[in-house]
Amino acid sequence: MVKVIIGEKGTGKTAKLIDAVNAAEAACDGSIVFINKGDRHIFDLTHRIRIVDTDEYAVKNYDGFYGFICGILSQNYDIKHIFIDSITKIVNKDLDALSECLDRLNAISDKAGAEIVVIVSLNEADAPDSIKKYI
Repeated sequence: MVKVIIGEKGTGKTAKLIDAVNAAEAACDGSIVFINKGDRHIFDLTHRIRIVDTDEYAVKNYDGFYGFICGILSQNYDIKHIFIDSITKIVNKDLDALSECLDRLNAISDKAGAEIVVIVSLNEADAPDSIKKYI
C-alpha cells in the first residue's frame, strides 16, 4: 500500500513523516527504511531505522527510483515500512511520471507486504486525481 502526504513547502510534512517513522518503529517487528536526499534527519530517528541517502546512489529519474525501491525490497524480506521524504526533491516534479511511479510502487508494495509512505511537495489543489487517490 502506498500513502501520500501532500502539501507545499513549510507545511510540516516532514515532521509528520518523522513522527510516523518513530511510531512505526515502536510498533513494528520488521525492518523500516527511511529514504531521503542527503543525510539530514539522521539524529531524528532511532538507530534501528535504516536511513538511505539517495545522493549516494545517483537516483535521477522515476524509473531509476522504482528500481531502487525494488532493490531495497528484494534484499530484505522483513521490510514492513518504507518512508520517502520528498520524492519531488529526489527525482523531479513531473506529475505524470510521479503518478505512474506511485502506481508501480503500490503494486510492488502490495506484493512485498510493505507500506510505502511518500511525501509530495505540491499544493493538494494542483495534484491530479491519480496522485490524490493515495492521500
